[in-house]
Amino acid sequence: MTKTLMLQSRIEALLFVVGDDGLTIKQLSQLLGEQEELIVQAMSALREAFDENVARGITVKEIAGVYQLITKSEFADTIQRLVENPTAQSLSQASLEVLAIVAYKQPITRVAIEDLRGVKCERPIQTLVSRGLIKEVGRSEGTGRAILYGTTKEFLHYFGLNTIEEMPPLPEEDLVETEQETDLFMTKFQETFSSAK
Repeated sequence: MTKTLMLQSRIEALLFVVGDDGLTIKQLSQLLGEQEELIVQAMSALREAFDENVARGITVKEIAGVYQLITKSEFADTIQRLVENPTAQSLSQASLEVLAIVAYKQPITRVAIEDLRGVKCERPIQTLVSRGLIKEVGRSEGTGRAILYGTTKEFLHYFGLNTIEEMPPLPEEDLVETEQETDLFMTKFQETFSSAK
């Protein structure tokens, strides 16, 4: 594999991993240790390769300087069928993490969720709201009156719970002070509910 193709593959891998957050040319340059000019050329070639290959269902899109992997518009009908049948899709890791935080810390704002996770959470929150697992339960008292999120009856049904009090207790120590503790928080949540569904 040539250096150019390898660079394209590395860019594709990074864009896939970051998902909806995407990456800028500068970020890609720093992550890959390559000059921005080379990243721009490789990105252009990657997008062209996606667009010309009818066997591929994805392409690269730039939105406000951020590059993301997205599905091609010609497959909108196929994607719509998935969206209209939420029972056919499982929750992503990001959505599960946000759901765990909301479940244990509710009511909670998006900013507070992002502080705990360390990354943006707009898309997972939208997913969870659309699936009916969380909902707006009020507004915070602070500046801007941010939306407060909490779980729904559908959340209880999804995990086979009668009440929110049936959720397993967390260890007494604060699990969100460090990255390691946050990982423990998520592991406990997933272990508890992986077999509940």
